[in-house]
Amino acid sequence: MNYPVRIGIVGGGQLGKMLTQAAKKLGFYVTVIDPTPHSPAGQVADKQIVADFKDPKAIRELGKYSDFITFEIELANDKALYTLMKKGKIVNPAPSTLGIIRDKLKQKKFLKKHKIPTARFLNVSFKKDILIGGKSFGYPLMLKARHGAYDGRGNAIIKKETDIDRGLEKLKDRELYVEEFVVFSKELAVMVARSIKGEVISYPTVQTIHKDNICDTVIAPAPIVTKQYVKAQKLARKVVENLEGSGVFGVEMFLDKKNNILVNEIAPRVHNSGHYTIEGSVTSQFEQHIRTITGLPFGSTDLTSKVIVMKNILGEKNGKGTPVGIEKALSIHGVSIHIYGKRESRPNRKMGHITAVGDDVKKCLKKVNKARKMITI
Repeated sequence: MNYPVRIGIVGGGQLGKMLTQAAKKLGFYVTVIDPTPHSPAGQVADKQIVADFKDPKAIRELGKYSDFITFEIELANDKALYTLMKKGKIVNPAPSTLGIIRDKLKQKKFLKKHKIPTARFLNVSFKKDILIGGKSFGYPLMLKARHGAYDGRGNAIIKKETDIDRGLEKLKDRELYVEEFVVFSKELAVMVARSIKGEVISYPTVQTIHKDNICDTVIAPAPIVTKQYVKAQKLARKVVENLEGSGVFGVEMFLDKKNNILVNEIAPRVHNSGHYTIEGSVTSQFEQHIRTITGLPFGSTDLTSKVIVMKNILGEKNGKGTPVGIEKALSIHGVSIHIYGKRESRPNRKMGHITAVGDDVKKCLKKVNKARKMITI
């Protein structure tokens, strides 16, 4: 590898920031694209191109400053990225993978094609398709947007047939599909890294706890029996083995009431459920992603502690993104705090996260919850 190595990242949010920090640790030159001036990643990168993620002109410009190109957001323009690939730029994960995962119906069809267990689903073109789903799967149902849906946005629960019109109104003018409602006992996730040679390694299976459809807490390793833990590992690896391109992928799963594990969604990028790896793993998911897209060897995914718990810091109201109470929170032994540098806060916006390491789940949970109560933002 000849230095300086230049990396381009589409997206300048918190994921882009932590990717940039990992790349800078290795001495790489980083350029990011983000429409917000002084974005979180732009604050630590060598250069920021202020433009929309989908802007083909901006992506072409990114190519001028980059040897390796990646993304932190599914809104990236896969066609423009593919054009850069044809011109000799190295883009990972592959634009074809981005195209599959960004469309959630295509993602579900991908899982079905490769015989990976997932909730039953049906394309929706007309109201009658939802009625068919109700007869086939029973109520409640999940009505979902195929594109641009995350953190619960773009979903509507159809509890009974009379809710269909309300759901269609909520998600009007969007391409939709319907999915059976999974009653789960736990939500799980596994971060999987794939090399440019197609080799895969995985991080420990973790439990994710959501509030209002947004990830609130992550517990590593997941407090589940060995059989379930291993099954989640195998499923996550199988998902990534069948995708194209290198990088780190997040695989989210349900452990249902019958102890079946179903893949819910795939993220073709670093993911919130892997933030614990910064303090909790020998190699963070962010450094691992940089390693894999540039052809460097895998880093160890071993945990640095018996237990790691991560808790998100979500915005509480509209206003400045300046945190208050950090000093008190940092006085708690074993606690680390990451503030993303977003200039504006709003309710439920991801503004930072807290990590606690230790040897007991309850103690670590107590620490992150105590720290979170000390911080206002």
